[in-house]
Amino acid sequence: MLVLILGTGLFLQLRLKLMPILRIVTGFRMVWKGRKPEAGAEGEITPYAALMTALAATVGTGNIAGVATAIAIGGPGALFWMWMTALVGMATKYAEVLLAVHFRETDDHGEHIGGPMFAIKNGLGRHWAWLGAAFALFGGLAGFGIGNMVQSNSIAAVLSSSFGISPWVSGAVMMVLTGFVLLGGVKRIGAVAEKLVPAMCIGYIVASLIVLGMYADQIPQAFALIFKHAFTPLAATGGFTGATIMLAMRYGVARGIFSNEAGLGTAGIAQAAGQTKNAAESGLVGMMGTFIDTIVVCTMTGLVLIVTGVWNSGLKGAELSSSAFATAFPGFGQYLLAIALAVFAFTTILGWAYYGEKCWEYLLGSKVEVPYRVLWTLFVMVGAVTQLDFVWLLADTLNAFMAFPNLVSLVLLSPVVAKVTNDYFDRKDLICAPSTVPVRW
Repeated sequence: MLVLILGTGLFLQLRLKLMPILRIVTGFRMVWKGRKPEAGAEGEITPYAALMTALAATVGTGNIAGVATAIAIGGPGALFWMWMTALVGMATKYAEVLLAVHFRETDDHGEHIGGPMFAIKNGLGRHWAWLGAAFALFGGLAGFGIGNMVQSNSIAAVLSSSFGISPWVSGAVMMVLTGFVLLGGVKRIGAVAEKLVPAMCIGYIVASLIVLGMYADQIPQAFALIFKHAFTPLAATGGFTGATIMLAMRYGVARGIFSNEAGLGTAGIAQAAGQTKNAAESGLVGMMGTFIDTIVVCTMTGLVLIVTGVWNSGLKGAELSSSAFATAFPGFGQYLLAIALAVFAFTTILGWAYYGEKCWEYLLGSKVEVPYRVLWTLFVMVGAVTQLDFVWLLADTLNAFMAFPNLVSLVLLSPVVAKVTNDYFDRKDLICAPSTVPVRW
């Protein structure tokens, strides 16, 4: 699956003539512009709120525990391969969002709804309808694992170990908060994400920058380690067992994809509700989610692990990240990270709740909304108080199953992506070009 996801991203990046990389500044400009959409733009929430909803689902445990696991097993070079995954994944995310908006529909409530299932149905035709249904089924099931129980379990575990709070108590609080947000539908999810996601990302980045400032003299050496060990094996040091180039690449790519979800097709479900007049603009906004998630947030985690010197201690996952912050901020660093992890995971629960709802709505109609929201809220409690080793395995498998239909549709519909993109930029260039016709008074 990693080969298929990376291969599809590279194909789309070349098909778009590296546009997602060359237009990063344009993407940030569109994100800022998306806070106040144009008059007459169709959709339920602003493009900015749609991006924050998508980021709510992607910025989560992968940015803290996932990055730590990748570096603990693959060495500092794994971070380099996470960057490469993000640059390729920007094209994938751009295409996913563009197709989701281009082929979106309106549901029984008059709200816009889209995603890979609609892109397959409306873009590839009825003979491919089974593929769209397969995506919706696997996405709807995967959400209860990776987007719900795994996240609530992570929150309960970190609050229990750091603050001594019982999983039953944290589970009950999460269940109430989740139910309150979900009852308001996509508008309330978007409103909460619009406020919570930027605050949590900025807070985490600021804390990481303070750590990097404290260890500023170690930053050049950290980058040297990252680039050197992306291409050379790393011998065992301290508690680190050593790593090959393949381990660095494998875990860097795997954790990068897990973190930014480029290739799964989920971001298009959220972005399809965004107000826009052009699918290409939604794609530009959407692709910045991959940049922010991996190039910015994951890089902060990776650099903190390396400069504090804990990356080769033998620890893994959230425990390793906690050790890094505790080293920089003795006495309270581990609590700071525990709060960050809890907030990251909770927003993931909200974002994935919307993804799963739209998948089941595609299969069973709008009548499924209320039962689904109740069931989703109850599963938050289940995840908080149970062992989830099997759920992790099942969730990873279902993620692979939902990625495959999405990747097939991206390749087959790539001509549509290229045409919409070219038409958009040709028109923009024409509007911005100076007139060559003399003005006569």
